[in-house]
Amino acid sequence: SAKMSLVIPEKFQHILRVMNTNIDGKIKILYAMTAIRGCGRRFSYAVLRKADIDMSQRAGELSEAQIEKLMSVMQNPRQYKIPDWFLNRQKDIKDGKFSQVLANGLDNKLREDLERLKKIRAHRGLRHYWGVRV
Repeated sequence: SAKMSLVIPEKFQHILRVMNTNIDGKIKILYAMTAIRGCGRRFSYAVLRKADIDMSQRAGELSEAQIEKLMSVMQNPRQYKIPDWFLNRQKDIKDGKFSQVLANGLDNKLREDLERLKKIRAHRGLRHYWGVRV
């Protein structure tokens, strides 16, 4: 029986470093992007469509230009006409902006939110402070 084998192109990267996250180059790009915190399958699909990158490609096959384009779309989704309802940070408490929070920004935003809840002595904030179920 004929066995399928993965033919590795010349410029194949086994591990990509995108947004402080290691991405496995052997996985299809759509699913490889989900390793980045704050980027799920739906968001990565939308980003790949906007950046017109072929979804059947493996993550390690992307060129530098494609990765740059991908980063650009992920960091400014509204400029590429990804709708507001699609984003994971809507009407931010501080600035009222809509954005997609990714990687380290996600941890920072979560910490800020919990600090705010604790500061205003909200029920949720107190429960976080006491370390009981919220």
